[in-house]
Amino acid sequence: MAKPLPVSPLAPKNPPRLPPLGGVEIAVGNSGTRYQGRADVLLMRFPKGTTVAGLLTRSSMPGAPVDWCRKHLPKGRARALVVNAGNANVFTGKAGKQAVEAVAAAAAKVAGCAAGEVMLASTGVIGQILPHDKIAATVTSIGGQLAFDAWRYAAETIRTTDTFAKVATATVEIGGVPVRINGFAKGSGMIAPDMATMLCFVATDAKIPAEVLQALLAKGNELSFNCLTVDGDTSTSDTLLMFATGQAKHAAIKSATDPKLRHFVEALNGLLADLAEQVARDGEGAKKLVTVNVAGAANAKAARRIALAIANSPLVKTAIAGEDANWGRIVMAIGKSGEKADRDKLVVSIGGQQVTQNGMIRPGYDEAKATMHLRGQEVTIGVDVGIGKGTAKVWTCDLTHGYIDINADYRS
Repeated sequence: MAKPLPVSPLAPKNPPRLPPLGGVEIAVGNSGTRYQGRADVLLMRFPKGTTVAGLLTRSSMPGAPVDWCRKHLPKGRARALVVNAGNANVFTGKAGKQAVEAVAAAAAKVAGCAAGEVMLASTGVIGQILPHDKIAATVTSIGGQLAFDAWRYAAETIRTTDTFAKVATATVEIGGVPVRINGFAKGSGMIAPDMATMLCFVATDAKIPAEVLQALLAKGNELSFNCLTVDGDTSTSDTLLMFATGQAKHAAIKSATDPKLRHFVEALNGLLADLAEQVARDGEGAKKLVTVNVAGAANAKAARRIALAIANSPLVKTAIAGEDANWGRIVMAIGKSGEKADRDKLVVSIGGQQVTQNGMIRPGYDEAKATMHLRGQEVTIGVDVGIGKGTAKVWTCDLTHGYIDINADYRS
């Protein structure tokens, strides 16, 4: 393995401590599958009655853990989660299916449940057979080490090329009763979610039916992870799962539109957006966080497509890395998006300074000021395409030589 990467300069300075959450127990261990001297297997156990919701990659090359979750998620119940880092268990044929069955069986014994109540996820190299005997043995051995206060270890364990653990927490009320939401994610490269994220796991002690949880998670995902890109590549293992343990003693929730859920929904959406931004901050080789705000589009979906066209453009991303205020590349990206835009009404801004006006450069535009903005660690690009009222916000990062270095050495 290559030596550990230095922590991203964009990493949060004061990450929160994730407090215990009613009913959730966590343990981690090292299987020796790929990494030495660090944990690479995560086990989470949930109490009886825990509901689960999830979103999974739409890639036509999904990993065996994705297939497993897709089969069992509709039941809406979960008692355990197992995640391994270093080997994605993707494109592994019958061996991949055998691996998920063996790992789920081991976790089911620890949790005292059916194998179908175990959710699975894997991340790492594609095309290598997963030594499931090692993973299963690790799950069994750490089953006696489960603790309520190991959230930070969970976030650290699922890292691959990530340079820091991505965590978020929130406390709100449902019907006057305090409830907690904890979440953690991993992701640094191969990031352009097409339904969810790379890997993200969220838990709450709220009592929410699976179908309601699914609706809330899907909506929150559209405003967060589906507005995130690092390199335009969608993973074969993208998995977003949310568990509700039901330990909080609030009144029953019957629908996603229940007024009692208003503050909970706001907190959940904020937590997911926080985690998505952290992934952008840890983009492989990233030196700058880039936020793209689009307005004036035909609708919200069109706005997001335009924003992603800008955020995914290698020319835009390398210009930002080189601190070159080449706004023509932004115009180019808007034009290739396939969405309606009025050339003569188009307004592009960099760091809040308007660049274009009436189909050409705005008189008085100060490129030196724009360049100074690009020299900072956080870059903002604004666009109004002059068509309608659709808006979107997308997070990305610059594209540096570090991205090439990391991926050229990934399997070494």
